[in-house]
Amino acid sequence: MIARIWHGYTTIENAKTYEELLKHEIFKGIAAKNIKGYKKIELLKRALQDECEFTTIMWFENIDAVKAFMGEDYETAYVLPEAQQLLKHHDIKSVHCEVIHELNYD
Repeated sequence: MIARIWHGYTTIENAKTYEELLKHEIFKGIAAKNIKGYKKIELLKRALQDECEFTTIMWFENIDAVKAFMGEDYETAYVLPEAQQLLKHHDIKSVHCEVIHELNYD
């Protein structure tokens, strides 16, 4: 399993609009691609002093599934123009980590 991790930052004023764009447009668009090996996406939000941090974690079966999503330059961040308009700054590259251990509590 591969976790694709990315961070973007908005002003406090743009945070709600950006969150809605992610949940109702961008994430649905990613799901509609029906990428084999794409499992899910998680959205985290953290209020900072003068901005809001958003973290996305996308889960893929393997690196080939990530490449099916992004191509050979798979580390490049996936940031649509409408999202860029709401962001103060963001990661240019996504980080990819291999999941080596998982412990779930039910």
